[in-house]
Amino acid sequence: MKFALGIEYDGSQFYGWQRQSHAVSVQQTLEKVLSNIADETVQVNCAGRTDTGVHATGQVVDFSISNERPLKAWTMGANTQLPDSVAVRWAHQVPDEFHARFSATARRYRYIIANTHARPAIMHKGLTWCRQTLDVEAMNQACQYFPGEKNFASFQASSCQSRTSFRFIEHLRVERYGQYVVIDIKANAFLHHMVRNIAGTLIAVGRGLKPYTWVKGLIEAEDRNKAPATASPNGLYLIDVDYPQQFDLPRLPIGPIFLPEG
Repeated sequence: MKFALGIEYDGSQFYGWQRQSHAVSVQQTLEKVLSNIADETVQVNCAGRTDTGVHATGQVVDFSISNERPLKAWTMGANTQLPDSVAVRWAHQVPDEFHARFSATARRYRYIIANTHARPAIMHKGLTWCRQTLDVEAMNQACQYFPGEKNFASFQASSCQSRTSFRFIEHLRVERYGQYVVIDIKANAFLHHMVRNIAGTLIAVGRGLKPYTWVKGLIEAEDRNKAPATASPNGLYLIDVDYPQQFDLPRLPIGPIFLPEG
């Protein structure tokens, strides 16, 4: 029997998604609770492994068990045992061929920047702070060079184990909501640190450190050494994962919090 779960978590409380021997991760925290409920060892697959400090409102996992349990055991039951920093948003039984990672057709992230003169105190671990006023129009002009299938080696971490640096970006846009600037990106998959490296590039353009046209050459260079530093993980959220309709997974509001759904 196989199930998929929609998971939300505050990444500032964990050393990333992946199970580790020396630190607390989201995966081992979730697996411990699910194993208690199933009364057997549970191991989960996820749609996208997030780094230390990165959050999720739309993470998806799958797991198989032999002991029968009702769906509410994976929502109400799990949420009574999980720490406040992790929550199960939905549960759905899936066929054996479903895989949270390999069945996914696209992932979507948002990067939230507090664009204020003084550093924020509320939700400071859920936001990236930029004191300099960001030029959102220039950032969006830079965004035009990213969509489509391209080699994104300039935004690939040296630790990335992917066999190819080609990815297909469906959309990349930047919007301002008062004192918040939000980068929204969707692609078939992402390289390690790809979103944070793109965010760092767009922030450099928004601050006026580079013209938006510089980004075209940066992509074509296929050289990580030519791109700006990796942006902080604090403002990054995995907000949604797409799957084929045949799996009929629940579609809940994306979030996070104060932002529109579009």
